[in-house]
Amino acid sequence: MSAHASGSAPAATETGGSEPVRLTGAGIASEPAEFYQRLRHEYGPVVPVLLDGDVPAWFVVGYRELNHITGDPRQFARDCRRWNAWDRVPADWPLMPYVGWTPSVMFTEGAEHRRRAGAIGDALDAVDRTELARICERTADDLIDGFAGYGEADLIAQYSHQIPLLVLAHLFGLPSADVPVLVRDVAESLDVNEEAAAAHERIQERMRRLVAERAERPGPDVPSRLLGHPAGLTEDEVTIDLLVVMAAAQQPTGNWIGNALRLMLVDDQFSVGLQGGRNSVDQALNQVLWEDTPTQNFIGRWAVRPCRLGGRDIRAGDLLVLGLAAANTDPQVRSAGYDDPNNRAHMSFGHGEHGCPFPAPEHAEVIAKTAVEVLLDRLPDMRLAVPADELEWRPSLWMRGLHALPVAFTPAAY
Repeated sequence: MSAHASGSAPAATETGGSEPVRLTGAGIASEPAEFYQRLRHEYGPVVPVLLDGDVPAWFVVGYRELNHITGDPRQFARDCRRWNAWDRVPADWPLMPYVGWTPSVMFTEGAEHRRRAGAIGDALDAVDRTELARICERTADDLIDGFAGYGEADLIAQYSHQIPLLVLAHLFGLPSADVPVLVRDVAESLDVNEEAAAAHERIQERMRRLVAERAERPGPDVPSRLLGHPAGLTEDEVTIDLLVVMAAAQQPTGNWIGNALRLMLVDDQFSVGLQGGRNSVDQALNQVLWEDTPTQNFIGRWAVRPCRLGGRDIRAGDLLVLGLAAANTDPQVRSAGYDDPNNRAHMSFGHGEHGCPFPAPEHAEVIAKTAVEVLLDRLPDMRLAVPADELEWRPSLWMRGLHALPVAFTPAAY
């Protein structure tokens, strides 16, 4: 495609391929590493792409370029209202949940972002790590009790995707009676059907009521800390930011647990972990972040001014899709010691002031590690119930997770 006016396809340059690649289709999600490698070879670190409906964008697959973008918020900003292609985006665009502006911390910039994100970080940092681990252990044990006597389970639906939300509900101070309904609504809100919007509205309404309750009767929980923070957040700001925290914790952490369990079940390197060993759990969790990171790609950043990036001419208002998984496999920066649990140079939690704020990655790791360790302790002879090549990844370009992880084990006697 040729050079363009506002809202048309990205301009071709002399660097790499010039014909935009359609960044759609389930086939891409089945073998993402090969797809990213081909793009890097043919196009270089910044790839012209077409999203659903042939909406133009740049796909950043180079580690150095991604590090530069996420580290320079004055040039590559988060407010989606800067986009120069809004005239090409229909109201029912499938990716609208990723780009539709809301008054949440997600789209704030500068001092306002620091105010909102700082309050969230402080509220989460006040969570005692030892108590968090105990909550995770109790949650894991309760879930395992529900299927341990049957000798079989789906570790995705019955375990990994439930733990993060159950733990978060405890940290939010939600009554236990509300949690089953919330779990169901969150699951429905992630589906692409007519029930999703209604489920999302129910979640929002429950958060509104929770915040109103905590405004009247503060407790030792995250909403109360946000309401009492010196940043002076309003009830509406706390409500919408709690929804952001919930969304950021639920699927990514659930898929991190599921992907690590898959790795430990199919890779002989981790067989010792299934015998109750602990050393391999850290390694499996870290390897997943390098090779099968739950958040594969992220929309995104918008260029504030025209610039040159990876040999491409980026215009003001252009959308840049962050290729987190692609950057993690960039051979120019991939360390031979990536499987070292101490090597955290991956981009799986983002980078810069709009990356996952401290201490959220630390909390996610406590949840994921505890979930895996408790399961291995309780079901040491756990094994896949189907051949490994029958496990199916969800057909998503954005999240990396399995449809199901069926396992069998010796039923527990009570």
